[in-house]
Amino acid sequence: MDKAKPFTISKRQVWEAYKRVKANQGAAGVDGQSIVGFEEDLENNLYKLWNRLASGSYFPPPVRRVEIPKEDGRETRPLGIPTVSDRVAQAVAKAYLEPEVETHFHPDSYGYRPGKSAIEAVGMARQRCWRYDWVLDLDIRRYFDSIDHELLMRAVRRHTDCNWVLLYIERWLKAPVQWEDGTLEPREQGTPQGSVISPLLANLFLHYAFDTWMRRNYPHIPFERFADDAICHCESEVQAKALRAALERRLVDCGLELHPQKTKIVYCKDDDRRGNYPEEKFDFLGYTFRPRRSKNRWGKYFVNFSPGVSNAATKAIRRAVRRWRLGCRVDKRIDDLARMLNPIIRGWLNYYTRYYKSALYPTLQHLDRHLARWAMRKYKRLRRHRRRAEQWLRRVVRRQPSLFAHWRVLHAVAGR
Repeated sequence: MDKAKPFTISKRQVWEAYKRVKANQGAAGVDGQSIVGFEEDLENNLYKLWNRLASGSYFPPPVRRVEIPKEDGRETRPLGIPTVSDRVAQAVAKAYLEPEVETHFHPDSYGYRPGKSAIEAVGMARQRCWRYDWVLDLDIRRYFDSIDHELLMRAVRRHTDCNWVLLYIERWLKAPVQWEDGTLEPREQGTPQGSVISPLLANLFLHYAFDTWMRRNYPHIPFERFADDAICHCESEVQAKALRAALERRLVDCGLELHPQKTKIVYCKDDDRRGNYPEEKFDFLGYTFRPRRSKNRWGKYFVNFSPGVSNAATKAIRRAVRRWRLGCRVDKRIDDLARMLNPIIRGWLNYYTRYYKSALYPTLQHLDRHLARWAMRKYKRLRRHRRRAEQWLRRVVRRQPSLFAHWRVLHAVAGR
C-alpha cells in the first residue's frame, strides 16, 4: 500500500477485480480494446489504473451504447458497454460496496445477488400462485434509463461513507454515452445496463423504492423481484387493483413509471378456481405461468396453474439454433458438433426443464431437425432424403443416447 495516496485502494484489489472481469469476458468499449488487447500490456495497464484510482484522478471514459434484440424479437434493449479498464475499476468498487448492502436486501429480491437465482424466484412464484388467486405482474418502463441519480446516491450514502466509492459512483453515473455514430450524449439520469456496477446500484434503488415500501405498507402481500421484474400475490382482484394504484403513485414519487400496457392483473385459474377473466397467464423470467394439464401422484389428471418455458424463450432458442448455421459445418463430425453445442444446450435444459419440461420438447425436436438437415448436407446418400436423414439420426441416438445433452430428455420420452 502506498501511504502517499489519498485513497486506500490496494493493488491486490485491482488484481482481483481484473480476474473477475476476465472471467466474464465481454465486448470492447469505446476504445476498441478487448480483454486480449488489454492483456498485451497487462502489468502496466493495471498499474496505471490503480495509480489513478488511488490518487483520485480516475475519470471514466464514455460508455458505448448498443441495442440488442429482446427475447420477443420485436423490441430492443439498450446496453452500455464500458471499456475493459473501466470494468475493472467498477469491479473494485462493487467488491467493496456489495458486502455493505447485501445483508440489508429483501429475501425475495433475487436478481444479481450471490446465492440467489432466477430459477429460485420462479419456484417461489409457483408455490405462491397455488396459495393466492391473483397476481399483479409489474413492468417498470425503461427502468435502467430512468433511475434518479440524487435518490440513488442518497441510498448509497446510507450504507457507506467511503469517499472514493462515493466519488467514483457519481462519476460513473455522469459518464456520457457514445452512440454508434460517435455522438456523445450526456446522462442526467439512469445507469447503463451492461456495466459491472449497474446491477448492484439498480438493486439498491429498488430496495428502497419497492422492497422496503412493500414491507412497510403491504407486509401481507408477498412478492418476487428479479431486478426490475416483479410479481405480487394478492388474495382478491380488489386488493390487486388497490396495490397497482398505490404502486403507481409510489413509483412516480421515485421518478419511475409503471408500463400501462405491460403491467397487468392476472387470475391464477385452476380446477378449484371458478370463473373466467381476461388475463389468466403471465410471463416471468423466461417462464409462462398459466393453467396446465398435470398428473398427480395417483395418476389422475387435473388443471394446475404452473410455469413452463415461454414462447419468447423458445423463439430465442430457435433463433440461436439458426445462427449456428449447421448446414455450413459439414467439415465437422457429429461428435465435434456435440462438443461445441452441448454447453449451450445444457444451459437451456438446466433452466427450462426445471418446471413442466414437456413444454420444451417441441423446441428440442426442432434442434433434431436441424441436425438431420446437417446430415443431408454432409452425406451424399442422404441428400434430398429428409426421412432417410431422420432415420439415420435416430440410429445415432440409439447407439449414443448421451451424445447430445438433450437426447436423454427428449428420446427417453419418445422411447416410452
